[in-house]
Amino acid sequence: MDTNTARLESKKNPLIYLILVVLSLLFLAVEMITHVEFFLHLAAIPLEVLLAIFIVERMLDKWEFRQKHRQMMHMKSYMFRSELRRLFILNFDALRSPLITMEEIRAASLDDLKKMRKAAESIRYKSTDSMEPVIHEYVKVQDVWRQMLDWAVRFNFEGTVEDMSYILNFISDVKMFYEFHPDMTFVREGLKQERMAARTQKVLKDGIQKFLDYAIDLKKNAPDVFEELLTDYALHSGKAS
Repeated sequence: MDTNTARLESKKNPLIYLILVVLSLLFLAVEMITHVEFFLHLAAIPLEVLLAIFIVERMLDKWEFRQKHRQMMHMKSYMFRSELRRLFILNFDALRSPLITMEEIRAASLDDLKKMRKAAESIRYKSTDSMEPVIHEYVKVQDVWRQMLDWAVRFNFEGTVEDMSYILNFISDVKMFYEFHPDMTFVREGLKQERMAARTQKVLKDGIQKFLDYAIDLKKNAPDVFEELLTDYALHSGKAS
């Protein structure tokens, strides 16, 4: 049995921890009754084993998280450069404020990227009509969000699972609107509902923020991937509309 398998078995069977604690207490009880110091040393052994298991598990958890994070980063890089490229370009192009171009992101330092991310806490669009192509693109790439949801579930990224579920629910609402109102514009009619307007604003705003978060992550941890991605985006920016 390898280390990872043993760790998984220990997590599945907490009885192992209980046995170690009971053994330690048992040896302590024997020492108290017999006053034989040898049993005191024996009592320490299960606790030392328990501590070693805990330390190893924490180390392996950190290693696994880094591995999963690296894999997810490369998967996102593929998605961002293929199916999601047009969506992000349209979303940034539709902004009135903060006005951020892909070329500015590509040329930005890490500190500049963090300032852009802070500025993106509050966003405004050029008009409601400018949001319509972005919303259409979210619906168009529905399968991508589903795939990212599957990855997030597999890698146990709870935050990403919540984000993807929210987006997919939003897409379902948009598709239902178009199904019942095929001749209407979503941003002109659908956004008259306060709840739908809030959800739309959240999804589009989160898209801007998540892209900047990912850019910051790449800038810090994979600068070569950052340069390739943003060079590609800067090249296609303005051609997506």
